[in-house]
Amino acid sequence: MPFSLPPLPYPKEALEPHIDARTMDIHHGKHHNAYVTNANKALEGTPWATADVELVLTKLREIPEKIRGAVRNNAGGHWNHSLFWNIMAPPSNGGGGAPAGNLLAAINSAFGSFDDFKEKFAAAAAARFGSGWVWLCAVNKTLEICSTANQDNPLMHDAIGPAAGCGGMPILGLDVWEHAYYLNYQNRRPDYVTAWWNVVNWSKVGELFTKATS
Repeated sequence: MPFSLPPLPYPKEALEPHIDARTMDIHHGKHHNAYVTNANKALEGTPWATADVELVLTKLREIPEKIRGAVRNNAGGHWNHSLFWNIMAPPSNGGGGAPAGNLLAAINSAFGSFDDFKEKFAAAAAARFGSGWVWLCAVNKTLEICSTANQDNPLMHDAIGPAAGCGGMPILGLDVWEHAYYLNYQNRRPDYVTAWWNVVNWSKVGELFTKATS
């Protein structure tokens, strides 16, 4: 089947006050929906029209050159946002706090401590010029932080090289496009990042870590 817009796993107001309902409505219903529509349009009539989005991104260099840019931007945006919605949760239902178990051990091993990880991740978010994403990736059973421009992500590494960041499997991603935060935070990206920690679904991130490293 062509790509479809996944429903939010919680009501659009559920992440307030950290991420407001109006932002979620526009971000999911307008921006993400546009990526889905445009990716389907670009892939229509090709053998990739019904392929899984993750396969499309990992095989991006095999996509016909005339549509590769549109697929990179829009299928990338679809995958990135699908992850983003799912690694967040309302504070009343598991959002915020800290990771546990093997994920916490891996974070401590890679970055020294959870607080050190948060500091380095936030610094990467602040340093991303313009629009893009910051990622925590599982790479050869360890963890790395990287960032990408626009709707690129580490799954594209074989196709676009260093622009895809660390090239591992993303298990946590933060959207730092202004449309993700501007209504509440205007140009204060660091404030958005600080607030966002309150809605990270560490249980889901832990599941993704286990899957990526098993």
